[in-house]
Amino acid sequence: MFVRLLSLISISFVLQGSISAQSPSQLPPKREFRGVWIASVANIDWPSKQGLSGTLQQNELIRILDEHQESGLNAVLLQIRPATDALYAKGKEPWSKFLTGKQGQAPSPYYDPLEFAINEAHKRGMELHAWFNPYRATFTLSPSDVTSDHITRQRPEWFFTYAGKKLFNPGIPQVRDYIVQVVLDVVKNYDIDGVHFDDYFYPYPEKNHSIPDGEQFRLYGQDFDNIADWRRNNVDLLIKELSDSIHSVKRFVKFGISPFGIWQNKSQNTEGSESSGLSGYSVLYGDARKWVQEGWIDYVNPQIYFPFFYRAAPYEKLVDWWSNNAFGRHVYIGQAAYRATERREGWLDWKQLPNQVRYLRRNPRVQGSVYFSSKSLTNNLAGFQDSLRNDLYNYPSLPPQMIWLDDVPPMAPLNLQATLAEQFVVLNWTEPLKARDGETAYGYVVYRFNAGEQANLQDPSKILKISFDKQVTSYTDFTSQKGMQYSYVVTALDRLKNESIESNIAVITVP
Repeated sequence: MFVRLLSLISISFVLQGSISAQSPSQLPPKREFRGVWIASVANIDWPSKQGLSGTLQQNELIRILDEHQESGLNAVLLQIRPATDALYAKGKEPWSKFLTGKQGQAPSPYYDPLEFAINEAHKRGMELHAWFNPYRATFTLSPSDVTSDHITRQRPEWFFTYAGKKLFNPGIPQVRDYIVQVVLDVVKNYDIDGVHFDDYFYPYPEKNHSIPDGEQFRLYGQDFDNIADWRRNNVDLLIKELSDSIHSVKRFVKFGISPFGIWQNKSQNTEGSESSGLSGYSVLYGDARKWVQEGWIDYVNPQIYFPFFYRAAPYEKLVDWWSNNAFGRHVYIGQAAYRATERREGWLDWKQLPNQVRYLRRNPRVQGSVYFSSKSLTNNLAGFQDSLRNDLYNYPSLPPQMIWLDDVPPMAPLNLQATLAEQFVVLNWTEPLKARDGETAYGYVVYRFNAGEQANLQDPSKILKISFDKQVTSYTDFTSQKGMQYSYVVTALDRLKNESIESNIAVITVP
């Protein structure tokens, strides 16, 4: 996630041309994952600094979500466990120091940050994916930085020290059990839309440091010829167990992982990509291609933080490679918004990011983007936030469907009626009947068409509102104009954003 990772690949840009833009008249897709990482580690995005009052933290988050809603985003990936700590109340780990400045200290005035974030995201028609770092335990080796009941004190044998930090040892079976339970606490206790991991599994290599897990390899690795295969299997076991556990508790909770942008290079494996950089498979021991192929994760979100035609890791080659290895699951491309103003070849062209979005949209096996990180968008680096608002994301979008989790759409809303309140149109409807899977509605989509227009639900420019609140069965159209006749329809969404057919049509003329 951080700029330092780019030093792991030799920096040499060769700009060989530009990617042609899509036609301005072409509508953006109605279904597209438009996500952003909101990082709490080191107070990168939120809270802006440690020790803010709970009220100021909430106000900051509301401003961030409002900005992203205005930019057309429909998902936030909120980092709730940066280092074996918690930005949530209902779990077994201590409050994060990135909230209050002291690990174990609750926000004041008290509130539950994750519960608050979920509610505010859903109000805005945005999914919230809970982002965990599974293995990082501490940022320093100072005992004063952790609480007396921190797991590193309770079970010191579960951890190893590497480059000035403590990390869980993935080779210990009890470690996997513990991490699964940490994640399941959140799945059970919060109305999250997804569980998300980033690229940190085994640590990124540091010069003159080696991973001290030889003893665990001797204890648990008898079935493996080498330690590298054993390490990969340790991570595989966690991913498989988490996948089964998450979906058994709540089948609608999506499980996604954001690996490093290169799985393996073709020089290492004939199945690999046309690249020559660091390999997540070889160095981080994360076999992301296997997780997708086995169906253990619902989406893969590779961090392709490179420009077009970059010699070691060309954006276009990596996007194509991941799309060709999707195995029926979703691919969302990790986009380097934080690099938008770098003074390097490739990034000198401020059309780099908009053209990357246009490129991935031409690939039917890619379903969207996630941007690192939040403040890079809200700071409008290289004018990219303007590009989202005025062009790329200028109409609303629904998250893509995951038919392997749920392929049953809800029934249509009933009894749609349109009335006038002054010059505004007020819509009211009733909840649909239960579908054959027992679901009614989780939310609604409101569409408006001009008189004589066909009610085309595939046209996102006709969407007035996307709501993830089944309790709200009304909508006021404050954009209606005098002298116009409108036709309105409403559809229902279920928990996984399957959409019903349209309701009855409500026609009204604004005098």
